[in-house]
Amino acid sequence: MCGICGIVGFSDGFDTSERTVVAMCDTIAHRGPDDAGAWTDAENRVALGHRRLSIVDLSPAGHNPMANEDGTVWITYNGEVYNHAALREELEAKGHVYRSHTDTETILHLYEEEGPACVERLEGMFGFAIWDSRRRELFLARDRLGVKPLYYARTPGGFVFGSEIKAIIEHPQISPDLDEEAFGHYLTFVSTPAPLTMFKGVSKLAPAERMVVSADGSVRSDIWWDPMSSDAAREVAAMGEAELQDRLLELLRDSVGKRMMSDVPFGVFLSGGVDSSTNVALMAELMDDPVRTYSVGFKRHEKYNELEYARRIAKQFGTDHNEIVIDEGDLVDFLPEMIHHQDEPIADWVCVPLHFVATLARQDGTIVVQIGEGSDEIFHGYQLYIDAMERRRRFWEPFQRVPSTLRRAIGRSAVGLSRRTGRLGFHAAYLDDAARGRQPFWGGAIAWQGHLKSQLLANGRGRQDSYEIVDRLWNAAGPDADLLQRMTYLELRQRLAELLLMRGDKMLMATSVEGREPFLDHHLVEFAMALPPHFKVREGVGKVLLKQAVDGLIPHDIVYRKKMGFGAPVSEWFRGELGERAQQQIRSSSLAERGLIDYDLVDGLWDQHRAGLEWSFQLWNLYNVSAWHDYWVAGRSLA
Repeated sequence: MCGICGIVGFSDGFDTSERTVVAMCDTIAHRGPDDAGAWTDAENRVALGHRRLSIVDLSPAGHNPMANEDGTVWITYNGEVYNHAALREELEAKGHVYRSHTDTETILHLYEEEGPACVERLEGMFGFAIWDSRRRELFLARDRLGVKPLYYARTPGGFVFGSEIKAIIEHPQISPDLDEEAFGHYLTFVSTPAPLTMFKGVSKLAPAERMVVSADGSVRSDIWWDPMSSDAAREVAAMGEAELQDRLLELLRDSVGKRMMSDVPFGVFLSGGVDSSTNVALMAELMDDPVRTYSVGFKRHEKYNELEYARRIAKQFGTDHNEIVIDEGDLVDFLPEMIHHQDEPIADWVCVPLHFVATLARQDGTIVVQIGEGSDEIFHGYQLYIDAMERRRRFWEPFQRVPSTLRRAIGRSAVGLSRRTGRLGFHAAYLDDAARGRQPFWGGAIAWQGHLKSQLLANGRGRQDSYEIVDRLWNAAGPDADLLQRMTYLELRQRLAELLLMRGDKMLMATSVEGREPFLDHHLVEFAMALPPHFKVREGVGKVLLKQAVDGLIPHDIVYRKKMGFGAPVSEWFRGELGERAQQQIRSSSLAERGLIDYDLVDGLWDQHRAGLEWSFQLWNLYNVSAWHDYWVAGRSLA
């Protein structure tokens, strides 16, 4: 896992110097502390940069940027391709000559054979760029699920890209500023939907997007994979329940095994839930040495801790177990570093414990960790998913049979009552959406929506709505998709890719640790998407087939204990000193000078939260973006 960046100039006045690309690389040195490289082609106005975290083939032969045999094609690569050895045999049989044992070189040779279609044969996670001097084109690609990020800025004079936005804005012809459209969507989704970012003029590739940038400035792109478009439905339809359990376990074993590809120490982040415990159990089957496991907990807030369950799994499988316990002071101390490494705000407080457990792993000498991301999304594991299904069945669907004029009148009345009382409420938001025929599920992490958002935004900006994002992704699942498939499709394309996976990428790579997600192997995702609803949710319980498959592999009570989720006691901390600090940060932020938000309303929410109403998620959202604007746009110190 590494950090990449580069430049293509469309005209002579655009800076493509080695000095600039090296400076861009230096901003992401944490992504690759083991090696650095730069390559420039002045004639074609191209520069590529690379920071290397050595994991496979630790020798100098893995140095990037890397060229093909005759130097006509160059790659800078971030990722892991788990089927590279099998592809290598095929490519060598066709006459390609290797100089290393890296997956980087396999991508390079496969591109020579198949061009941009090469990504369709890669299994793994990646964000890479290839300069093809024969075609005078830059080819960029992001992996199927969006595990690895890839950002870019297209200007009249040139094109700049990088694994992180901080590398892009290091280019002298690109300056940081707020994108107000992205800001509006961020308030809703607590992250920005592709292709937007919070930085005006900076975009990102969507999951499974590939792009070709020509030397003349023309750009073309497409989405090259869809989780609903596979042969998995036929496979699933031909199997009984027991066969499906066996097939699921087979896919998981294969996925965990592939993600053990490493020439450096690896381990598992262990919460003691079904997903991370399964990762430990399957890894232990494949190892002679103890699995390295890492867990995090909180001082004085036991209800957020799962350490006792993690210890049980660690004891059962004889792991080399390590723990860290953090408190409110650790969050305060980490905040400036968090804002720096996030690039654009990712308003999920899990970033805090994730950073500390990643630091623990790195200090222990572990460079690669497997994590449970994606399991709840593809197998329908969150209670909020099940609640949304019930809300749709018991309320939304019957309400749609009410005449539209009456529905809208009821919705307006609910919103009007909320405004008159000054008590913002989610029930009024749900009722208003239902009255307008909108889908009741917007995603698993929604902060501001509907009339709540319109009241927050000042000076008429409340008309900006984010439902268009939901509606587009809801419909993109296809006309035959069932309710659970649509919900998962929306989550895969937005919340998982742009929130959960980005918090993992940014927080782990900040400590030079690589994260791998066995539950996001694309074969497993396609299989899960094809499952009928009753194999995901049955009698109000989620993850049905997964729990059946691993029951016995890990203890029964671990499999069926109530899900806690990976959280942090920010709600409680916001009722104390941290809340006072955060409220002041929001009020005095440079963001306030833009006049985008009604800060009197925000102060009222602080009062309500301290009185016992729950607004911590929305307030954390505003705290993050205020600190982000101070640091990245206004250039203020957060220390």
